Amino acid sequence: MSEARKAIVTGAGSGVGRATAIKLARQGWLVAIVGRNTSTLEETIQLAGPDGSRLTSYQCDVGKADEVTRTVRTILKEWTFVDALVNSAGFNVPKRSFRELSHEDFDRVVSVNLNGTHYFVSEVLPAMRKRGDGTIVNIVSDAGITAYPKSGPSYVASKFGQRGLTMAINAEERQNGIRACCVCPGDIATKFLDQRPEPPAEDARSRMLQPEDVADCAVFAINMPQNASIDEIVVRPSGKPVPQN
Repeated sequence: MSEARKAIVTGAGSGVGRATAIKLARQGWLVAIVGRNTSTLEETIQLAGPDGSRLTSYQCDVGKADEVTRTVRTILKEWTFVDALVNSAGFNVPKRSFRELSHEDFDRVVSVNLNGTHYFVSEVLPAMRKRGDGTIVNIVSDAGITAYPKSGPSYVASKFGQRGLTMAINAEERQNGIRACCVCPGDIATKFLDQRPEPPAEDARSRMLQPEDVADCAVFAINMPQNASIDEIVVRPSGKPVPQN
């Protein structure tokens, strides 16, 4: 029997990170779920049902390099290697326009969205290089392709940077058997929307992407044969409401 595949998923206490972790667990993966809030990570484990036994939670502020180093080294001490890393942790602030944005808020948004991605990537790369194998998926945004006023300059800058970081991984690490994919979704119906200065109404949210839609993209990129690399996936709402079961 082959050894179970192993993944780290950040931002796994809600939204896309949660949906991705659960999907991987249901495919038999062992998943280290990372987030700032232990209670929401526990909710993810409970929502996974019987497959929750494949999830292990780690409390970590992804914007703090020392916490990321400690967390990843703890995981690697237990597992030795990881097959996949999904950077899904994201952050924005309500006061996000140039007129309102403080230096402190700008730094915090960049520290989570961009620096946090860099910290996790840097920590897993040595083990992936050693095995000559590994997939990194960064959940970016279409705000990393086009600047939107609704996103704010700190978020846009961080997402352009995160997308560029993904390209840099492929440029340097493809020769080492490591591939990276950035998933760039449009609006997703998550609690993240509540941070907007004017949160969208429920009818608008019903026509947005759902976390599971974006998680499907991440899992698809991870499960591609090793001889293939999907560098970027752009996924946007079709305009139709979410089907009701």
